[in-house]
Amino acid sequence: MKLLHFTDIHLTKEGDTIGGRDPNANFLKGLNHALALHADAEAIFITGDLSDWGDAEDYVRLKSQMAALPLPVHLMIGNHDDRPTFAQTFPDLFNDDGFVQYAVPLSIGTALCLDTWAPETHAGHYCDRRAAWLSAQLEHVPGPVWLFMHHNPVPIGIEPMDKIMLLDADRFAAVVAPHRDKVRHIFHGHCHLPLTGSLHGIPLSAPRGTNHAGWPDFGATRLLSTAALPEAYGAILATETTTLAHMVEFGYAGDIIGEGSPDYADWNRMTMVR
Repeated sequence: MKLLHFTDIHLTKEGDTIGGRDPNANFLKGLNHALALHADAEAIFITGDLSDWGDAEDYVRLKSQMAALPLPVHLMIGNHDDRPTFAQTFPDLFNDDGFVQYAVPLSIGTALCLDTWAPETHAGHYCDRRAAWLSAQLEHVPGPVWLFMHHNPVPIGIEPMDKIMLLDADRFAAVVAPHRDKVRHIFHGHCHLPLTGSLHGIPLSAPRGTNHAGWPDFGATRLLSTAALPEAYGAILATETTTLAHMVEFGYAGDIIGEGSPDYADWNRMTMVR
């Protein structure tokens, strides 16, 4: 099974830029790159910050773009989004409690798309009602389970980012921990950094994002840091027993060098590029 993981696409009004980059153009560039190389993917998951300012026209444009794609796209919302505005364009993604939470059957197991949004804050929240929904899903849906969400559920050691992580991380962890044998992987975004780790033994990861990149400034105390790094998305490869998450830096514009054959018999000092 192959899945594509996009995050932090930050769509804007046409012509607007973020950090000198055009997020609308970069999102389309990432989609085209992914579809050209991964036409065998089963689905695309976009883990939030769909719009930079939660504008209605961004969601309408995104829905139109999704309709033209040859594979399904599953959306979550992040802190830059606006849930009420999002609901005007994507009402079918809400559960009975009014959250953007739903299950996606896959060829291997089930993906659960989670809602960590709260109004007027960049931090993530996961209330009792959301946690109860997740608990019920983990009890009943076929495994393995893949969780997709916007906010990081573990601290990353960078003070300004940890202030806006999933603040209800203990509640979230208490729900998933009893199902550590069923939850195969947690995929998130928010940090604009390539991350790997685990929560109660459950692996987690995040790619950088399709527009502006973060920088891991461990000395930062107030401001988030950014850097001119390539835009990226994730490519997830899974079997019944394995999971692998690539971060594909589609924004890299340098040379790709053929270093040599992987066959050991062909390795020698004359032909290997170094």
